[in-house]
Amino acid sequence: MEKLLLLGDEAFAQGALDSGLSGAYGYPGTPSTEIIAYIQNDKTAIDKNIHKVWSVNEKTAYESALGMSYAGKRVIVTMKHVGLNVAADGFVNSGLTGTNGGFILAVADDPSMHSSQNEQDSRFYGKFANLTTLEPSNQQEAYDMARYGFELSEKFELPVVLRLVTRLSHSRAGVNRTAAIQEKSLALPTDSTRFILLPANARKRYTQLLEKQKDLEKAAEVSPFNHYFDGDDKSLGIIACGLAYNYLMENYEAECPHPVLKLCQYPLPRKYIRKMYAECQSILVLEEGMPLIEEMLSGYLDNGKRIKGRLDGTLPRDGELNPNIVAEALDMTVPKEIKLPALMVNRPPSLCEGCSHRDLYEAMKVIIDKIGVGHVFSDIGCYTLGALPPFKTINTCVDMGASITMAKGAADAGLHPAIAVIGDSTFSHSGITGLLDCVNEKSNVVIVIADNETTAMTGGQDSSAHGRIEEICKGIGVEPAHIRVCLPLPKNHEEIVQIFEQEIAYEGVSVIIPRRECIQTLKRKAKKR
Repeated sequence: MEKLLLLGDEAFAQGALDSGLSGAYGYPGTPSTEIIAYIQNDKTAIDKNIHKVWSVNEKTAYESALGMSYAGKRVIVTMKHVGLNVAADGFVNSGLTGTNGGFILAVADDPSMHSSQNEQDSRFYGKFANLTTLEPSNQQEAYDMARYGFELSEKFELPVVLRLVTRLSHSRAGVNRTAAIQEKSLALPTDSTRFILLPANARKRYTQLLEKQKDLEKAAEVSPFNHYFDGDDKSLGIIACGLAYNYLMENYEAECPHPVLKLCQYPLPRKYIRKMYAECQSILVLEEGMPLIEEMLSGYLDNGKRIKGRLDGTLPRDGELNPNIVAEALDMTVPKEIKLPALMVNRPPSLCEGCSHRDLYEAMKVIIDKIGVGHVFSDIGCYTLGALPPFKTINTCVDMGASITMAKGAADAGLHPAIAVIGDSTFSHSGITGLLDCVNEKSNVVIVIADNETTAMTGGQDSSAHGRIEEICKGIGVEPAHIRVCLPLPKNHEEIVQIFEQEIAYEGVSVIIPRRECIQTLKRKAKKR
């Protein structure tokens, strides 16, 4: 088969396509977006009519994927690490229901928070749900793990987690393809009760899940992705997880002199762990993200030997690893830091020239000058850049949809005015339910839905509520007279300020919808034409 130059995300996507994929569900979020974007543009996926439409949010994506698996088809669901928080309800419970067709959750973590609110490590979710987690160390493994993950899922009738990280997701390497196989036929579960989590059935299913743990551990011990490399220097044993294995090996021209466990499939293969602990004087754990393995080893192997890693200060507690950090942990000579010329120094992100959010924030600055700072609750999207100069108009950004609910809570506490700024895509993702709370309690809030008619921050995917925002607000119960649509342009500055003043004066739920298409989307459309 041919060899392709692919991103880590694209390698997994191609692997899934070559392994009988029937559906891909997800919500865009860096660094996971390219998985479904690749499938959407793949000619074979288009010709076969493989499902590849973005979902409203990660929860609906996960549950839709579970439904496709229920029908016997192979399916993937994709999201970034904080998106798994949104999907956690279905994710954890799917460990009890199990799966029918092969099911892989591809979740991309973002160590160093290049484009995220936090650094959480999705391996904790896999452990928490008692499920197998795969962690590729390179792009070829990301490709190979798609087929392997489907087979593992179908063997144990459980979801499989595939954990990617930013550096792997967004770097390219040559990937060898294998022969593609056909999609699975429609086939319903033989046990018609196992997806019904009534307490009596759920207790039985949980017992069965626990009984499978020994078999999952045995699978990790014979996994083609876990390797124990012996070494002559037993003063140190090294456990290198996923991409961290590459960082380790970049420090050696030949083989590493220490015993190394390359760990890419969980749960922990204790056979290898015990072998290393028995032979080596101390253990260094290299893991991208949080100290999951280090904590586990300290728990059941703490018999006097030192276990080094992120917890004991050998490695930094936060941020990404790299070859130099690993070299320092190994007491090797570290190259001197190369200072970048001033021309290459990072600059803070900013809203695009011509962005509609600029005109919205220019109007809001006038309002803030009158009411004071501390009244604007914002959300996750391009408009979050309103926190930076020259605007400095927003005061919060916590999680998807929190702008509306935090504004409501502040209004309940007596803050007036309480203003929320949320984008059109984020509104459909998780803002609608918060607005319904506001309507039900007649909260004194002003909700600004900044509608640029796309999911701009992650590449211009279609917004789920496109063309229906006013109808959604009316259907929820917002008074039509207080659903105000405006065109954010400099010439309409005074009109937008006036709308804000009028709706702040209204004691109830107001919705202001500044609507103008994203300038980048317009450019792409023009280029396409």
